[in-house]
Amino acid sequence: MYSVSVSDDYSEKLMRLAVEASPNGMVLVDVTGNIILANASAEALFGFNRNELIGQPIEVLVPERFSGQHPELRGNYYGNPETRAMGHGRDLYGQHRNGNEIPVEIGLNPINIGGQTYVLAAIVDITERQRAQEMMRLAVEAAPNGMILTDAEGRIALVNSLVETLFGYRRDELVGCNIDMLVPQHFRAHHPELRKSYFKKPVSRAMGKGRDLFALHKRGREFPVEIGLNPLHTEQGTMILASVVDITERKQNEEKLKANLKEKEVLLSEIHHRVKNNLQIIDSLIGIQSDRISGSTAVTALKDSQNRVRSIAKIHQILYESQDFSEVDFSSVLTSLVDNLTQSYGIDASKISIKLDATDILLPIDRGIPLGLIVNELVTNVFKHGFPDNKRGEIKIVLRELENNKISLEVEDNGIGIPEDSSILECDSLGLHLVETLVEQLDGEIDIHRRNPTRFTLLIPYKVSGAT
Repeated sequence: MYSVSVSDDYSEKLMRLAVEASPNGMVLVDVTGNIILANASAEALFGFNRNELIGQPIEVLVPERFSGQHPELRGNYYGNPETRAMGHGRDLYGQHRNGNEIPVEIGLNPINIGGQTYVLAAIVDITERQRAQEMMRLAVEAAPNGMILTDAEGRIALVNSLVETLFGYRRDELVGCNIDMLVPQHFRAHHPELRKSYFKKPVSRAMGKGRDLFALHKRGREFPVEIGLNPLHTEQGTMILASVVDITERKQNEEKLKANLKEKEVLLSEIHHRVKNNLQIIDSLIGIQSDRISGSTAVTALKDSQNRVRSIAKIHQILYESQDFSEVDFSSVLTSLVDNLTQSYGIDASKISIKLDATDILLPIDRGIPLGLIVNELVTNVFKHGFPDNKRGEIKIVLRELENNKISLEVEDNGIGIPEDSSILECDSLGLHLVETLVEQLDGEIDIHRRNPTRFTLLIPYKVSGAT
């Protein structure tokens, strides 16, 4: 308790100066409840001149609806005077001279002056604070998501109606309780530590980014949620406003989509498998037909057709064996095609070496099959015409991805080359006519270097022009 001697003029003047200098309304009341001192801030707060207040009972500043109980409360306080907040936990109001009520906070301080106990009341107008709190409450209530305001200890200070709907609790069952009650039991032990960690560096972010989050309904049912965390700096310290969204329907739709995609993947796998099998049947039929006819020209034509069928079948086999049925690893296609052609034409690896330099490139099937057939024709052409009379040599196949959304394919050999007077793409070779047609189909370009070395260079875009 503060003590001031009436005879000590200096101390009394010092107290008066301190009261006057306070930014809060200050009122000194004696044991009978009469005002004996008021400062300028109290005048501004209540609209009275201090001369109008001094000698008046303190109830002149108390709203009429509370003034009847006030003398009893005042008497109880004088029975055990101590420094404390008045009406702790309750809304307090003062009354302006014009009759308007003012929301206030009041601190009580007992002071002993000349053996008499007085009470110095510090009064703060919290109208603006309440207005801000009300605006926040309205904003939280109007939010399209569940909104929960908690303090550093995890105590719930505010929720909106959507939280009641989400969790099945009334808001009076939530406010004042710990947020952990909304966390599933098997996650609850770790939640306080996670909350402490967040308060060390509170920033707006998603909670548990990259992890599946679940909340607990009043009935014990868990449901998947997304939670956004937003720190708010208040007079009560940093608080967290959590936005909660029930994503049960989204999760269900995702599971349905995954199931549908799985069914389509199985279907596509089966389609590629059956196409490959059907092409292998055609391959076998062509082989049987080759064994039953005479004439090298006809046999050669059938073998060429057989290799084309095998090229297409090989791409479907690779797709069947892959995890992605929309794209094919074309470097794998090249390896398989070259191996197949080498065996088909009985190429002696000791005489003709084949070097394959291919970057890993994924192509859509509508790009992969035509390009595979082009490789088939160009390599076949080298095997048939590039090294006559068992001439030794080398074939290079280079596949590259370019920066301009194109791929480059080079088929090069050091064989006899192409005569200068031969119009390559206008000759009678079905294979080269097929190459020209397929390059046009792919919106590509082809460049031919005739000899030393002989080189076919193709530039092909990833997508057909105009495709989406």
